[in-house]
Amino acid sequence: MELNTQLKTLAEKINQLKDRIETEESTKHAFVLPFINILGYDTFNPTEVVPEFTADLGLKKGEKVDYAIFQNNEPILIIECKNWKENLLVHNSQLFRYFHVTKTRFSLLTNGIHFQFYTDLDEQNKMDEKPFLEFDITNLKENTVNEIAKFHKSNFDVNNIVNNASSLKYTKEIKKFLSEELNEPSFDFVRLFANKVYNGRLTEKVMEEFKELVQKGFNQFVSEKVNDRLNAALNKEAEKQQVEQIDEVTETTKVETTEEEMEGYRIVVAILRRKLTVDRIVHRDTQSYFGILLDDNNRKPLCRLHFNGSKKYIGLFDDKKNETKQPLESIDAIYQFEKELLETVGFYEGDNQV
Repeated sequence: MELNTQLKTLAEKINQLKDRIETEESTKHAFVLPFINILGYDTFNPTEVVPEFTADLGLKKGEKVDYAIFQNNEPILIIECKNWKENLLVHNSQLFRYFHVTKTRFSLLTNGIHFQFYTDLDEQNKMDEKPFLEFDITNLKENTVNEIAKFHKSNFDVNNIVNNASSLKYTKEIKKFLSEELNEPSFDFVRLFANKVYNGRLTEKVMEEFKELVQKGFNQFVSEKVNDRLNAALNKEAEKQQVEQIDEVTETTKVETTEEEMEGYRIVVAILRRKLTVDRIVHRDTQSYFGILLDDNNRKPLCRLHFNGSKKYIGLFDDKKNETKQPLESIDAIYQFEKELLETVGFYEGDNQV
């Protein structure tokens, strides 16, 4: 099962169970351990996923972090867990202390729903104050799933993640900044744009007017960009459908139903009328064969007539819908397969008595 599907399944489980989860320990077992397992690590192997990992702090002995994931006998990720109801912002100082005394480059603070991944971009062996990757597992976007995949056991590469962490961290901060400015533009943000488009003196009244204009302009700009993307996608889909329709028409025009095929169809109808009404026996001609179906359903083939080559064949179907071709000396030879044709009807109708 691919990572995206596994994460969605876990998210659904979390939404179903969270109101019945009361403790931090239950959060670990119901939400966090399954997430670790999805990343490819064996939660039942104490040499790979170490619970209550000791992270002694100088004279302060016996300090433990909830989990440490090991590779090649070295910790690669330490994990501190909290109850799913708790706010993570008040707990990163504890993880900060643990990070300093371990050899790992990555730490994770989570309550099973919100996940915050940290590294040491600002100062080596000192955990950054802000996470470089942060997400809500119940509301994942595709690009976030791609970042989570980098922590999978089969993909894990310290240098690759660290090199990408800087870009993730600052991109996240820029997006956060833009979101805040769009909701409530700051003085400096408004002045930046006002200076570009207004030649007069930026008085308090002018700035107040431009605050509203900047907010409106940005919202319109974002809306237009979204609409452009949607229209482009819709146009692309429409073009695709037109091409498919043209291909379908082209395909249909290449098919030529012969009198021999229709004669063979009439013989099959004559045989099957013992069990079926005529309106249920439908033919569909294709470039490769002349198909005869039950109830005009592609999943219920009764037989196929292969009359396009130099030799004629009838394709018969067993109960698993496997086709077997039988040669025909003449079209009338179809009558020789009356028993097989009636048995095929029985497979679909639940009655194989001829």
